[in-house]
Amino acid sequence: MSTERRSPWLTAGIGAVGFVALLWLIEVVDALVGHRLDQYGVHPRTDEGLLGIVLAPLLHGGWLHLEANTVPTLVLLFLVLVSGLVRGLQATALIWLVGGVGLWLVAPSDTVHLGASVLIFGWFVYLLLRGFWNRSAGQVLLGVALFLVYGSLLLGVLPGEPGISWQGHLFGAVGGGLAAFLLAERGRPARPVA
Repeated sequence: MSTERRSPWLTAGIGAVGFVALLWLIEVVDALVGHRLDQYGVHPRTDEGLLGIVLAPLLHGGWLHLEANTVPTLVLLFLVLVSGLVRGLQATALIWLVGGVGLWLVAPSDTVHLGASVLIFGWFVYLLLRGFWNRSAGQVLLGVALFLVYGSLLLGVLPGEPGISWQGHLFGAVGGGLAAFLLAERGRPARPVA
C-alpha cells in the first residue's frame, strides 16, 4: 500500500466535480418527481423555510438555472478547496449558514429561494478577500484576477431582475467575507510598518 498523499489539485478537482455532479443528480431526481423538491427551498421566516437553509443550495429552478451555476461552481469551489480541503470546507459551511440564515431573515414573505448562487457569491468574495487577511501576495493576485474576470458578478447583490434572489447573493457574499476574516491564518508574524 502506498502512503502517498493525494495532490491538493486532484482533491480539489474531485471535490468540485463531485459537488456539481451531485447538483445535476438532484436536478434529475427533481425533474422525475415533477419539481416537487423545489418546495424545500428557503421560505423566509417560516418553520418549513428553516429546512431550506440546508437544502436550498442543492436545488435549482430548472435546467437553465443549474447550467448558469455549473461553471462558476466548478471554478470557484475548485479554487476554494485547492489551498486546503479542511479550510475550504469550513469556508463553505460558514457561507452556507450565513447565506441561508440571512436569506431566511430578510427575503420577502411568500417567496421561495433556491440555488447554488448563495455559495457562488460567498466563494467569490472569500477568494477576493482571503489574501488580504492572510497577507498572501499569491492569494491577493488570484483575487485581482478573479475580480477582472467575474467582477460584474458583484452587481448581483443589488435589487434588480425579478425572480433573482439578490438577498441570497448578498448574504452569500457576507458569508464569504466573514469566512475570509474568521479563517485567516493568524499565526504569521506582523509585517513591519516602516
